Amino acid sequence: MKRAASVGDPIRYRIRPADPHGHHFEVEVELLAPDPAGQRFALPAWIPGSYMIREFARQVVSIEARSAGRRVALEKIDKHTWQAARCRGPLALRYRVYAWDLSVRGAHLDSSHGFFNGTSVFLRAQGFEDDGCTVEILPPQGADFADWRVATTLPRAGASLWGFGGYRANSYDELIDHPVEMGRFTLAEFQACGIPHAIAITGQHDTDIERLAKDLSKICEAQVRLFEPRSRKAPFDRYLFLATVVGDGYGGLEHRASTALLCARNDLPWRGMTGLPDGYRRFLGLSSHEYFHSWNVKRIKPQAFTPYDLERENYTRLLWVFEGFTSYYDDLMLVRSRVIGVDDYLKALAATVTHVLKAPGRRLQSVAESSFDAWTRYYRQDENSPNAIASYYTKGALVALCLDLTIRERTRGARSLDDVMRLLWRRHGRPGASQPQGLAEVGFAALLKEATGVALDAEIARWAYGTEDLPVAELLGGFGATLETTPGATRESMLGVRLATRHGETTVATAYTGGAAQLAGVSAGDAIVAFNGLRADEKSLKALLERHQAGDAVRLHVFRRDELLAFDVRLDEPAAVEASIRLEDRPKANVRRLRDAWLH
Repeated sequence: MKRAASVGDPIRYRIRPADPHGHHFEVEVELLAPDPAGQRFALPAWIPGSYMIREFARQVVSIEARSAGRRVALEKIDKHTWQAARCRGPLALRYRVYAWDLSVRGAHLDSSHGFFNGTSVFLRAQGFEDDGCTVEILPPQGADFADWRVATTLPRAGASLWGFGGYRANSYDELIDHPVEMGRFTLAEFQACGIPHAIAITGQHDTDIERLAKDLSKICEAQVRLFEPRSRKAPFDRYLFLATVVGDGYGGLEHRASTALLCARNDLPWRGMTGLPDGYRRFLGLSSHEYFHSWNVKRIKPQAFTPYDLERENYTRLLWVFEGFTSYYDDLMLVRSRVIGVDDYLKALAATVTHVLKAPGRRLQSVAESSFDAWTRYYRQDENSPNAIASYYTKGALVALCLDLTIRERTRGARSLDDVMRLLWRRHGRPGASQPQGLAEVGFAALLKEATGVALDAEIARWAYGTEDLPVAELLGGFGATLETTPGATRESMLGVRLATRHGETTVATAYTGGAAQLAGVSAGDAIVAFNGLRADEKSLKALLERHQAGDAVRLHVFRRDELLAFDVRLDEPAAVEASIRLEDRPKANVRRLRDAWLH
């Protein structure tokens, strides 16, 4: 739709937690000069960074339009678009959004806190996407909420941080790229390369906040120095980690100057904690991953994302570069910043190798195909997904590892994947970049050669666009590291299944392609009730398998829906999928130099 003649008139938003107990935000948007032929408004169908159509408009429970105090007819013309009737002068829409999605992608509101992404609550005035807007964030009513604060990186309109009131955005794209947390949260502020950073933690916790802030500061500084080794200038004026703490959860979503995180309570550090628990390393890796996205995908983008089309899927075959490379660097930046040790890093890297080797789908789908199919397959996984798809996150991270080690080896340490990332930043991300329209679908191999002098077109074709296993062990060997794979720690792999406990039943979550169970007729969803005539739950089943060897014939009784079935299964050898990586104690001097440059 063509925009109205009154260019530059502001758009005004107001959002209020109208009913915390009923989980409703009330939102108003006022357009001072709407299209006189009839203004359209739309809510995004997806949120950048999470590649799945989510239909946020389904949570709009009521909506009305008014102009000059009179009601204006409003017609819904598709699943997320409303058409207002013709009117003169300011047009205001008021609507309620149901907010009960406790995730990093949507909106959530109750009596303890409120959180929202702009994609879930702010209607877009079509034709006015590039106009600035003001946002008034109001507190819920009542004395019980008097101590609530606001945490967001939306620019304040002339007031101090952390308070309710006026904010501003220069465009709709900016408006929806600053999530908002409100409530009672623990706040810690710190500096990284001279830039103010903060973390706001919502939920009950006993975090050692000083330790956490210190570790995050080191990670953030290491990443700023990676992209800007001379200026050490971050691409934002301040940065905010928004962490929601729950009993068991994990997830993150990147934004231009902040990230929304969901984490398990026990993953955060506590006073008196010794060593580096796996949970805390996982949380630091998640934080590092989302922070790295400030450069890689928020500013360096695939050409298909410039600009985002928020009404439909945006297809690219390059998520292995943007998500996979970020997954490689997230843990690498932990060890380079010395927040974790080399042994901890190698343990995490081995876990990535294990994850990739466990999935038969890596032999059927390339990470480039996985990137393209993210909308319909990776974000919509089912019981057969491990058999059918590859992960552009984990295998993409190993592609990055292989490229990095190959570049370092062939240039004798003079160049690395770091140089590729810096060239991507200068060309496609940094303000004033020479080609800000984004990385073309076929441009990465040429850019890598330009950055390093190394031609890896054939390797990229095999590793990213093919389905062969990656030469991780061979390449690690050149850095004085040995990769070993051994049979899995559990013997359920002899059945060729992944088990899960659902509603108290031991269920086949996945029957792996070509595995013993699948060849015998067992299917995903079957509930195992007996093994060789003995009642079996997940614990006893594993104990019973310990008494058997590969080649033994066993009988499984399962319920499929409400039918009792029996299958004769001949057990396989335990799969060799547990990876470990160890370093040589005394490698040759040139190998040690390569290794130190890679890890330190």
